[in-house]
Amino acid sequence: MTNHTGTPASTPSTTTIDTLAERVLGPVLRPGDDGFEQERSGFQTAFQLRPAVIVGATGSDDVSAAVGHAAERGLPVAVRAGGHGAPFAAEGGVLISTRRMDAVHVDPNTRTARLGAGVRWEKVVAEAARHGLAPLNGSSPGVGAVPYTLGGGLGHLARRYGYAADHVRSIDVVGADARLRHVTADSDPDLFWALRGGRDNFGVVTGMEVGLVPVERIFGGSMVFDGGLVEEVLHAYLEWTRSLPEEMTSSVATVVYPDVPGLPDHLRGRHVAQVRIAFTGTAAEGEQLVAPLRAVGPRLKDTLAEMPYAASGAIYEEPDTPHAYCGDNAMLQRLDASVVRPIAELTGPDAPVMCVMGIRHLGGALAGPPAAPSAVGHRAARYLLTILSPLGEREVVRAVHRRVLEQAAPWAMGTSLNFVFGDGERLSPERVRAAYDPGDRTRLAALKARVDPANTFRMNHNVAPHAGPSAEPASG
Repeated sequence: MTNHTGTPASTPSTTTIDTLAERVLGPVLRPGDDGFEQERSGFQTAFQLRPAVIVGATGSDDVSAAVGHAAERGLPVAVRAGGHGAPFAAEGGVLISTRRMDAVHVDPNTRTARLGAGVRWEKVVAEAARHGLAPLNGSSPGVGAVPYTLGGGLGHLARRYGYAADHVRSIDVVGADARLRHVTADSDPDLFWALRGGRDNFGVVTGMEVGLVPVERIFGGSMVFDGGLVEEVLHAYLEWTRSLPEEMTSSVATVVYPDVPGLPDHLRGRHVAQVRIAFTGTAAEGEQLVAPLRAVGPRLKDTLAEMPYAASGAIYEEPDTPHAYCGDNAMLQRLDASVVRPIAELTGPDAPVMCVMGIRHLGGALAGPPAAPSAVGHRAARYLLTILSPLGEREVVRAVHRRVLEQAAPWAMGTSLNFVFGDGERLSPERVRAAYDPGDRTRLAALKARVDPANTFRMNHNVAPHAGPSAEPASG
């Protein structure tokens, strides 16, 4: 195995791993050890990690020991919390599992929450709700809060409050030198900027403090329409989103569900369009706003009503059991009926694979500048187009996804890395660059050269180190 420069990396021996285990409170596991298979498995089941050693971190000291062990030997470091994203861990590398670091503490006076590296949104939402507050969580309660936020974080309240990354107050991170740093906008503005949007390229985040918002109840839920109305729903949705207040965050998805036991009756064996709603105004205002969508036609299911924010995880009806899947996306400056029609055909009943095609409405607070600048890119995008499929024949799935994204290519601004799911391979340098605005790409690469010149944190959608004044990130 070689590192990013081609220099041979040192495969950890039994002796060195035993030494590491003496420095770590959590489990240190090698292939064949009891618990190794379970520890390396996450929500994404299609691709198995093959690290030489797994460190089940219980705190920052364990993370520092693991990073120091890897850096001394030129080994790559991968990090896993819930395992929803694309997994990368080279054979012979070090995988740090943060799932044991799942503490959350809410301070209602400052409206903040302190998050451990492995905590999932369901726990954060529940704790915040006890104080009439809400985090800027995503649609799936089981997703890790910290990696989601480092990637930007596009959730139920996004158009009203912006990206989750915009509400980060401080970050604790172990860098490539194995030192723990407490990073804020004042203490290290460059690193604070890069971590929020640059994901796990600059260190292992062991905890963060985030701001909460005063949301206790919302008008939310979903409307499910039968397949015969899919095109009408999509057209109505695009027209509807042209004049919405920022208090309304929504999306629409189409999918052909298989006829299998376990699916709800309103989805099983059907081609459907599902509109998902989260509105921070009153229920009366919400009912008035959604009237044009309800007028499209009868619904197979309609759950729109006032609800406690703590129940918002039910809005998307996403699966909560591990499975194999992959997905891609494009952030768009516009979207209209001429694009939607061929996309609907490509992902409908005649598609060679099951496709979940989604359109998320952006804008509002997402388009505004955050209080502390971050590396989150493409804030001017108006829509996010997503495509996801269960992973069967990989090349067939890739071909369908490619054709879908080609339809929207004329209006594509770039990619959201949080919605690139489980392809099993790192993105090309060009695809990673597409996630960031041009000036930010150069700034990220230069910072990487300063804080991680050996590219220890490279088993990800990699921003490779490059110190040139006008350079783009090179391949990792």
